[in-house]
Amino acid sequence: MKALFLSYNQALTDRVNDIFNDQGIRGFTRWALTEGRGSVDGEPHYGTHAWPSMNASILAIVEDAQVDIPQCMIEEQIDYQLKEMEYSMMYQGFDLKTYLSYTGMTMDRRNLTFEQ
Repeated sequence: MKALFLSYNQALTDRVNDIFNDQGIRGFTRWALTEGRGSVDGEPHYGTHAWPSMNASILAIVEDAQVDIPQCMIEEQIDYQLKEMEYSMMYQGFDLKTYLSYTGMTMDRRNLTFEQ
């Protein structure tokens, strides 16, 4: 069993419902109005005049085999982790290109691995 927590722009609620239906995920708890912002470059969703959009959040307990991660989400996570790695290196006076040249690696995303 896995706990699946998803926080998303509330405008995508119908799409999330469709994904849950397609995956056979029947039981869940949804919070219709939640606030938040991305940790790197996401715009705030506060429901205010300045930041009017809002999030919704959903929690479901699913069987391990029910969770198929779409390729676009995997790509987004790789991008996020690369940005985090690049920011971390900048604080140490490095840049990603220099690191890759020292380690003999390339930016071939198919060969990048990240520890879970």
